[in-house]
Amino acid sequence: MAGHARRDEQYQNHLDREGNRVSYGELLRHAPEGIDVSLKTISERVAACGRALDRLAGAIEAAKLDALLVVGDDQHEQYFEDNMPAFLVYCGASIANAPLDLPPEAPEYWKRARSVYHEPGAPREYPVARDLALFLVERLVDQQFDIAFADRLARPRGEGHAFGFVHRRLLRAPLPIVPVVVNTYYPPNQPRPRRCFQLGVALRKSIEAWRPEARIGILASGGLSHFTVDEALDRRVLDACAAGDGEALAEIPPAKLNSGSSEIRNWIVAAGAAQGLRPLCTSTCRSTARRQAPAAAWRSWRWPPRTRRFSAAGRSLPASPGRSARCRPDRSSG
Repeated sequence: MAGHARRDEQYQNHLDREGNRVSYGELLRHAPEGIDVSLKTISERVAACGRALDRLAGAIEAAKLDALLVVGDDQHEQYFEDNMPAFLVYCGASIANAPLDLPPEAPEYWKRARSVYHEPGAPREYPVARDLALFLVERLVDQQFDIAFADRLARPRGEGHAFGFVHRRLLRAPLPIVPVVVNTYYPPNQPRPRRCFQLGVALRKSIEAWRPEARIGILASGGLSHFTVDEALDRRVLDACAAGDGEALAEIPPAKLNSGSSEIRNWIVAAGAAQGLRPLCTSTCRSTARRQAPAAAWRSWRWPPRTRRFSAAGRSLPASPGRSARCRPDRSSG
């Protein structure tokens, strides 16, 4: 934690809850009093985050999916300002995860934090549901989405961390994925919240037009509010997801969705795809630090029994530790 804390203090591009640039000291002055950052509390909440992620991994495994759509952002890992797609569907036969590429002089705490996204030794190719990916591109174009596509990675560092985390932490067995890349981070072409929700709805319609017997999941890979915590925004997102309230998500001010909080756009896409599905479980881990994000937050949905089989899940990358969970078991399906 000490290394991350020093990095926070030195960082020059903090944003407040309204997207305005501020210093670490200004954020600190407006932080709530009495935040518990004791080692004991942090350790307990880190453990709780791990259990929540284990539960999500188990839910994915139990769903017996044929393919999993992973909606995530790319942070200058494969896509840069020379060509920054707002939305992209990756259509290669496989996607590579490469070993960590940090320089030797990088701090050890940073190497440990980043290593969870990468293969420990040689690069590894993970399967992609290419036929589904290509089908989605065509159907999205039919629905007035001028979607970008790629059938290979242009840079040797491999898939971005949003997808590497899924492969390295959440998938217990080989499962073809379809990477759906959203430019959450970088202006000027960050998609607006309403368009993100519309993309989710269009993805859902496209999936339902594919093979009727297929079991397809969708997972949003990315955080809720960070690096400046906005619990009111997080609750708004989670409540709107639970209620299927697309308008509440569409009306989130874009200024609130910058820096790490921009990854909420991935959740909005997944929520559009999951609209009408029954929520099964929600788990959130609240922050203990003044600046860091909820450590894990996820909601899983399932289509009612005896209808088309479709499942959806959202998750947040582990940033800082915390804990608060509310889960309702699915009692109606076998």
